[in-house]
Order: sequence, then structure tokens, then C-alpha cells
Amino acid sequence: MAIEENQIVSIEYEVRDGDTVVDSNVGGAPLVFMFGKGQIISGLENGIVNMAAGEKADVLVQPADAYGELNEDATQEVPKDQFSGIDLAVGMTLYGQGEDGGTVQVIVKEIADETIVIDFNHPLAGKALMFSVTLNSIREASAEEAMTGVPAENKQEESESCGTGCGCH
Repeated sequence: MAIEENQIVSIEYEVRDGDTVVDSNVGGAPLVFMFGKGQIISGLENGIVNMAAGEKADVLVQPADAYGELNEDATQEVPKDQFSGIDLAVGMTLYGQGEDGGTVQVIVKEIADETIVIDFNHPLAGKALMFSVTLNSIREASAEEAMTGVPAENKQEESESCGTGCGCH
């Protein structure tokens, strides 16, 4: 039976780019999300839709269904003095604020005497990713979960902070 939209799904996964493990929660806390809400990449969600609790599978996700194709034009040259106090290195990931106020992740692509070239592509853009997934559980969402889209397992306690300094609880 297929997983249905708004059900709460718990998975354990390891994701590889070729032979390199790029992310894993194996042995740690499971990834818990509401199915059909865009909380995980579409290719992985489509790859697990027909799995049952306890089932394991390898799911190959193409770039278009993961982090997108690599956009060679998604770079910007910025003055080096905007990064004063930061010990820059090629390949380094930096975080800043985008025009919409959200967090933007960039990668240092080149360092010149006066300028830095930053790359706005996701680090996994253009890559086919192999997910080894174990589907731990599938359950119906509570009324609150259905309304908020947040699984109970992901809710923060009142005294907890998300660690971003944003003041959320």
C-alpha cells in the first residue's frame, strides 16, 4: 500500500555521491517528516512511496529530483573586503542573508587579490545521489500535525532553542 500525503514517515538513510558518503543518520535519530509536503527531496519521496515499514531499498535520485542541475552562471564576484576577518579557502562554505531575508549558502570558488568568486549552487547540485533507506514507520498524522505540518517528533520543547539565535522556541 502506497504512503499517502500527510502521513508521518520515519526513515534511516545513507546518501552517497559515487563511493563517497555525503550524509547519513544511520545509528542516530531517524528523519521524521510529513509525506507529500516537500520536506524531503522529491526524488527520495517518490522512491519510497511504495515501501512498507521495515523495508530497505536503494533509491537512485537524479539531479533534477534532488538539488537541481549545476548552473554554471550561478556565481558572483564580490569584493574581498566584504569578507574581512574570515580566513577564506577555496571550497569553504559560507552563509549569508539573501534578498528575501532567508539564509543563503555559498561556496568559495576562487580567491583573487581583490575579489572572491562565490558559487550559489547547492554543493550536491548536478549529482545523482544513491540513498540506502530503511523505512522505520508510517503513521497517520494527528490533527495538530496535519494542521502545522510538523511531526510531533520534530517539535521543540518550550525551553529548547533551535540554536540559530533567531529567538524561536
